[in-house]
Amino acid sequence: MDKYIINGGIPLHGEVVISGAKNAALAIVAATILSDEPCVLENVPEISDITICLKILYEMGAGIRIIDKNTIRIDTRGVTNPVVPYELARSIRGSSYFMGTLLGRFHEMSVPMPGGCDLGDRPIDQHLKAFTCLGAECNIDGGVVIAKAKALTGNQVFFDINTVGGTINAIFAAVKADGLTILENAAKEPHIVDLANFLNSMGADIMGAGTDVIKIRGVKYLKGVTYAIIPDQIEAGTYMVAAAATRGNVLIKNVIPKHLESITTKLRTTGVFVEEFDDAVRVSVDGPLMKTSLKTQPHPGFPTDMQPQFTAFLTLCEGTSIVTDDIFDNRFRYVSELRRMGADITVEGTTAVVTGGKLIGAPVRATDLRAGAALIIAGMAASGTTVIENIHHIERGYENMDEKLRLLGADIKILKEHSVSKQAL
Repeated sequence: MDKYIINGGIPLHGEVVISGAKNAALAIVAATILSDEPCVLENVPEISDITICLKILYEMGAGIRIIDKNTIRIDTRGVTNPVVPYELARSIRGSSYFMGTLLGRFHEMSVPMPGGCDLGDRPIDQHLKAFTCLGAECNIDGGVVIAKAKALTGNQVFFDINTVGGTINAIFAAVKADGLTILENAAKEPHIVDLANFLNSMGADIMGAGTDVIKIRGVKYLKGVTYAIIPDQIEAGTYMVAAAATRGNVLIKNVIPKHLESITTKLRTTGVFVEEFDDAVRVSVDGPLMKTSLKTQPHPGFPTDMQPQFTAFLTLCEGTSIVTDDIFDNRFRYVSELRRMGADITVEGTTAVVTGGKLIGAPVRATDLRAGAALIIAGMAASGTTVIENIHHIERGYENMDEKLRLLGADIKILKEHSVSKQAL
């Protein structure tokens, strides 16, 4: 399997341009199922999760045209069967969004339980609760979610827990339903706002996205549009932390600074300098790095998708830091890999105690997408050479990460599987 080889100890310097948001793009690509006309999506990240999502649409009958590497024309008028291919759906978490879009368009769907990173139990009960409230009958048979409705009718949906996926799927099911749907205790993440903006530009009637109460009045027709996806706040945050961990000076461009506030605030508490511009932030370090405490929370709190990267950074900060993350069961699986590099981290339940020190390069393995990013950060900050396996996890969510880091001065390269000769084996 392909590997990253990183020679650490080099501060990052220069500029990096952030790609389109993975989580927004997955939802918006799936949302084209609801469109009655072709759509053109711009600023789509070139990552494997999006490739798989497009393959799902293509196999279902959609017309896909790649205009350039970040611009795609999608025509879903040829989709006639609301069944998602099993193996493709099992490979990404974002396949769950086809449940809401197919139900919203066809009033029935058959979608395999989604895959993605192994972060513990991520139930879909809130998704099914929303579908049921709108008039669908739902069940799970052999690992496949099946739902059918004679008609979808607006209703009040109260989510028992904060659920990004459940909120998005409820929007999908409600956008063409009869009457008014009110989602209470809805998730507020930026990609939910971006999705609502996309649907509204097509003619949907969605109000309140970005708050915990979203109102959707169903419409009959959604027109085709050209739409640019927002920048990826997690990719931006990852480069912010990478700049800090390597004690560099990096201008991170094509960002929405407001989306980064929780990350910016936490970096500043450790002594990192963060300067904000209209659509960029500069991160630099010129002094000691200090301990801090961190607890992940739904937006606008500190995102769980940034916790592994920040924990890797805290292994370099003076003193003992406390990190709490109870959003996913297996979020700390990567800690054993950081320990291979000399990190002093103790995990008890949903809390990690991180004592700062030095990192030394070692062979490690990415356990999931964000864990892989954390290991890259650790490898760049460590002395010596780090070899990271299972980099397919990283390629799921970061566009050309090794190339972007090399442009910042990092010594990182990919060892391709086929580059090892038979003589060497």
